[in-house]
Formats: sequence, C-alpha cells, structure tokens
Amino acid sequence: MIEIPGLLCCGLVFLLPFLWLVGTYNGLVRLRQHLRESWAGIDNELKRRYDLIPNLVETVKGYAAHERQTLERVVEARNRAVNSTGSPASQARDENELVGSLKEMFVVVERYPDLKASENFMQLQKELVNTEDRIAAARRFYNANVRDLNTRIEVFPSNLIASMFNFRMAEYFEIEDASIRIAPRVELK
Repeated sequence: MIEIPGLLCCGLVFLLPFLWLVGTYNGLVRLRQHLRESWAGIDNELKRRYDLIPNLVETVKGYAAHERQTLERVVEARNRAVNSTGSPASQARDENELVGSLKEMFVVVERYPDLKASENFMQLQKELVNTEDRIAAARRFYNANVRDLNTRIEVFPSNLIASMFNFRMAEYFEIEDASIRIAPRVELK
C-alpha cells in the first residue's frame, strides 16, 4: 500500500522545480519580446527622421546653394543610416554621424536669416526636434528593456536557464552626443 502524503511530497519535489523552470523561461521570453517591440519603436522613429531630412535639405538648398558640400554630407550620412541594419552599436555609429552632419547643417543655417525665418523651414525644424525627442524616449525605453533582459540573463539562478536555452545579452543603443561629454571651459580673469 502506497502512502498518499509520500507520493504527494515526491510529486512536489519534481513539480516545483519544473514550474520554476517554466516560469523563468517564460519570463526571459517575455523580456526578449519587449526588447524586440521597443527596438521596433526606435526603428519607426528613425524612419520618420529619415523621411524629414530630404525635405529639410531641399529647403536649405534653396537658400544656401553654395553650401553644397555640407548638404551632401547630410544626405550621405542619412543614406548610410537608412541602410544600416547591423547591431544596435553599428547603427548607433551611423546615427552619430548623421546627427553630427545635421548639426553642421544647422550651423550653416545660422548664416541665413531669411532661411531661419522661412515658415517651411521652421515647420520642418520643429518636426525634426519633435522626432529627436521621440527617438530619445524610444531609446530610453529600449535601453531599459536591454538592462532588464541582461540582468535576468546574468543573475543566479535564472542565468542557468538563460544559458541552457541560449539567451544572449543584448546591446544598448547609445547615440553619442559629444557636446554633453565636453567639459565646459572656465576662464578666470
């Protein structure tokens, strides 16, 4: 005759670790899906920026035709960024180049008061600023999901499940803004 409490205890010994394994695996899958969804948000906002840039360049070109070299750099950087489909780190390098060339273009714009006053240019510039804010928000959301997934992959005991099922660490999407990292110059007279 088999004792029911002994069978129940034996069943729990096998059932609880199995339930933990399934729960941990499903949590990792959920985090990976959140990561993919948040990357799609970044991708969507980057495409929005890419669509705005040609209109902005054309508007500037009408006022500053002899600034051709600067405008060509913006277009080339935009095309490289559009075609960049590698890792988040490689895409971030292309985005950094694009942001740098856009800053150059806005320096050129400062020399043309008529252009700065153009309603079309002002509207495009406003859209670009709005898009940049949305990209920054999407990047923060994505990087938070990267942090959560990477933490889950590295901490014990979920790291055992992550390694067993080949979950990989994700890369952050970081766009360098050199102006933030430069220390301000202070001159004492």
